[in-house]
Amino acid sequence: MIIDRFEGDYAVLETDEGMVSIHRAHLPSSAREGDAVTYSNGGYSVDRAATDDLRAEVRDRLHKLLTGEDD
Repeated sequence: MIIDRFEGDYAVLETDEGMVSIHRAHLPSSAREGDAVTYSNGGYSVDRAATDDLRAEVRDRLHKLLTGEDD
């Protein structure tokens, strides 16, 4: 799941099944848009490794788009 955006007191998460909203209080206070989160044992946590991988992928795609490089 990826935090797509915050809307007031709610976080909108992108999941494999679609978009879902959860109360922001259920996320760690450090969570921000674009973070990958996991749910286990009744709570959400930020998956730092998955978040770093996602950000690296976006950086690579943007670099390729701006420089015209192909794979």
